[in-house]
Amino acid sequence: MRVCLHIGPDAMVTDRIQSVLEAKRAQLLDKGVLYPRSPGGRAHSRLFMLATDPDQPDTMRANRGFASPEAQEALRQDVARSLLDEIDRARPDLLILSSHHLGAGLTTPDQIARVHAQLAPYADQIEVIAHVEDPARMLLRRYAGQILDGRIRNLNLELSLCDADNWWDAALATAPKPAAKRGLYSDTQMAVHWLDYTRLVQEWDAIFGTGATRLFSYDPAKWAAPEFTQDLRKCFGIDVSFGKATDWAPIPLPPASWLARCRRFNEALLRLMAVRGAALPRQLCRRMQDAMAVAGPADQPGQLAAISDRFAADLQGLLARHPGLRPQTMKPDTPQDRWTEAAPQFGFRATQYLHAFMPRIETAFSDAAKAPVGAHPDQLKLSRDAEQLMSPLAKQKFASLVQSPFAPHNRLGGLDETVLETAFTPAQPRQLPDGRTGRVIVACMKTEAPYILEWIAYHRAIGVDNFLIYTNGCEDTTDPLLVRLQELGIVHHRSNEGWQGQSPQQHALNNAMKDPVVQASDWIIHIDVDEFINVRCGNGTLDDFFAHVPDATNVAMTWRLFGHNGVQRFEDQFVIGQFDACAPRYCPKPHMAWGFKSMSRNIGAYSKLSCHRPNHLHEDKAHTVKWVNGSGQPMTGEALHRGWRNSKKSIGYDLLQLNHYPLRSAESFLVKRQRGRALHVDRTIGLNYWIRMDWTGAHDVTIQRNIPRVRAEYNQLIEDPLVRRYHEDGVAWHRAKAKELHETPEFEELFQQATALSLTETERAALALAMDVES
Repeated sequence: MRVCLHIGPDAMVTDRIQSVLEAKRAQLLDKGVLYPRSPGGRAHSRLFMLATDPDQPDTMRANRGFASPEAQEALRQDVARSLLDEIDRARPDLLILSSHHLGAGLTTPDQIARVHAQLAPYADQIEVIAHVEDPARMLLRRYAGQILDGRIRNLNLELSLCDADNWWDAALATAPKPAAKRGLYSDTQMAVHWLDYTRLVQEWDAIFGTGATRLFSYDPAKWAAPEFTQDLRKCFGIDVSFGKATDWAPIPLPPASWLARCRRFNEALLRLMAVRGAALPRQLCRRMQDAMAVAGPADQPGQLAAISDRFAADLQGLLARHPGLRPQTMKPDTPQDRWTEAAPQFGFRATQYLHAFMPRIETAFSDAAKAPVGAHPDQLKLSRDAEQLMSPLAKQKFASLVQSPFAPHNRLGGLDETVLETAFTPAQPRQLPDGRTGRVIVACMKTEAPYILEWIAYHRAIGVDNFLIYTNGCEDTTDPLLVRLQELGIVHHRSNEGWQGQSPQQHALNNAMKDPVVQASDWIIHIDVDEFINVRCGNGTLDDFFAHVPDATNVAMTWRLFGHNGVQRFEDQFVIGQFDACAPRYCPKPHMAWGFKSMSRNIGAYSKLSCHRPNHLHEDKAHTVKWVNGSGQPMTGEALHRGWRNSKKSIGYDLLQLNHYPLRSAESFLVKRQRGRALHVDRTIGLNYWIRMDWTGAHDVTIQRNIPRVRAEYNQLIEDPLVRRYHEDGVAWHRAKAKELHETPEFEELFQQATALSLTETERAALALAMDVES
């Protein structure tokens, strides 16, 4: 088997390649090419973390819970076993691995040798691939990333090395001794060593063999166009058909004044963390940096002409030895005045911002002080159910997760979610201009009759104006109920029986974008009937939320997964009243826990509506798009082009969250299991689905403040005799179906297994992570 190891070293460039390989993973596998999941989903950063020096943790290992040598060794074993499993199942001719951290973060032969040792058992041949361009342009992107990760020295650090005989060694000498307890890491603070591309090739060739490392050009003019297929063919020897997957644009550099602010603020933070002897969470630091953002021009590569000149002779030699390099991409920008750090503007003083952020900072220090050093011995033990259920991989996931920063917990402070406050006052009715449909929910349904009225009543009560609902394959009274609601002017119902393509849902969403109801809308919201928009500010309406984010064009509404809450029987009662047991607020793993659905202003910025978000951005409108999370914080950089889940950096639901009830009662789960899913028609829903979704460790009753206003809307809807009849007939159908399934051994066994299962939050997360790899 041939292995192509893509080592970056540029984050943005590597991300482009990884996004395509991830999107075309199935297509590639059909051609004998495996882009595996086990070394790290899309970016194979786990390969990097297992290769760094055991006693010198980097930023990533610290943030992901692998700082100790023992945790790193467990990671190494996990990657070795799970990658071998993937290879055995796929039997590929070519294995492609990609992580920019390999090229950017590994600095010694020993570290590179660990990567080789990890891959050598699988490979007949290993090729190392890196993408480069003019060093000044590469440096500016890397510098911006380091600043946002906490760098405190400006670009004069690199400029001072231009006269050094050996750039690589001189840059490594700038690395401070890491001090994880006060947030100081060498990879963030040191000069960028890998700008010496000649030495980069030499270091990797020394381990992987002479000629193993090949350099290719990064060319932004070609990478957004179909010509990108030619580059992939040259690099990896693969052919990929793109369709619309070529939509892409380079991420612009941040404003220079903002970077200057962030750097000075980083200095103040590091001094504070040194005094307090504790590190602040990286996501908090990023939020504080975001709050200091100012507009303005970015630094220009021409200001770093000295860097380009330093490597000019080397680049000529590399162009001769590496056919994948194009001379035009190595050509420097027109020289400008030597770089100086931009003014931070408006009388900026880092200490003033530090003082303003101190309440948040003190809370973070307090939480760190309360957290136990390592896990309590009882936390390291598996429950009886988990011991019986977990595979060896799941047990490994648990061992690494339980002591990591990714372990789920509810210690975030803020809103008390277990106290039911005073009921909201009635929402004010909205008057829409003629011809406008206002805020429109687009939904797809299949056999959901008992739940429709509550869901519609709820969202009407918080300020949704219209509903465009597609149905297919319904066995209960979903269709006649929606037809009657359409006759009453409550919803717009569309049949989706003739759907084509990979899923009925996507077929419906494609049609929705052409529907007059959506085209005349102000906001487009795509959620399912088991999802409720929980506005947690003001009077609980969308108006209250929008008042906090008047400039937002897109809202990432993060899921809060609600389990079955011990409710076994299907009852005709409000879902939001029956179920309040849920996932904890902090739950970065597994991936679906922080998934989001989107609410988008209809400004024509995107041409496609997908399950979680709008897609196919019109680049000429990119400047008009502003994404925010459920706390109203900006996250445009993370979500502009892709993404369907929040990260530790972008998570937030202080103002709004999406309550997701994927199970409801245990009997409702049986019926859902029997009818299948709207999006993935070829997937069954068994015990694995229950394990992923039955979160019960925390409680959140905030949505229940809406029950009086929902009841009023509901009562008006059900006053219509036909509406009442179709609702009651739907309830009867579901009760009869549940009874029938209880009498079926397969389903009764599933019911008993599910309701008897008891797992901790960390066990559930570990099982879900293992299932993602094993499925």
